[in-house]
Amino acid sequence: MAATLKTTYNETIVPALVKEFGYTSVMQAPKLQKISVNMGLGAATQDKKIVETAVKELTAITGQQAVSTLASKDISNFKLRKKMPIGARVTLRGDKMYEFLERLIRVALPRIRDFQGVSNKLDGRGNYTLGITEQIIFPEINIDSINKILGMNITFVTSANTDEEGAALLRAFGMPFKKN
Repeated sequence: MAATLKTTYNETIVPALVKEFGYTSVMQAPKLQKISVNMGLGAATQDKKIVETAVKELTAITGQQAVSTLASKDISNFKLRKKMPIGARVTLRGDKMYEFLERLIRVALPRIRDFQGVSNKLDGRGNYTLGITEQIIFPEINIDSINKILGMNITFVTSANTDEEGAALLRAFGMPFKKN
């Protein structure tokens, strides 16, 4: 399954991008370098089990072992202590990255209720961050077993120099951007 999106990239997306932007070499075409998935868990200060379940769910969703992130400093207003587990993250590269992207675009995003497309705002350097409010859009999550709805940020890091190149790359992969 992972090979399909990777071969599609090499066989059709790269030549299309070279033609669209007038690159002199196929090596100039932007490529997806990594996908970083991050869950910030503010409620973890009260309940330690939230981080454990988030790590398990993120591991199930991405197919790669997630790690918990720790607080870097004390913030008394949030009852936060240094080195307290406060989130979960995973960085995907290679075949697992393409496999996750395919499942996200073809299975998970269409399951969002009243889905109109994702925002088309990139960060200025060709990278894109997508916020998801519910982890239950992924088929790997059993709805009966969850006790708390958790959101996540998914960041697509590309080698594109401009937003236009990054958007063209993600659109070619099938990212459903909103029509403005």
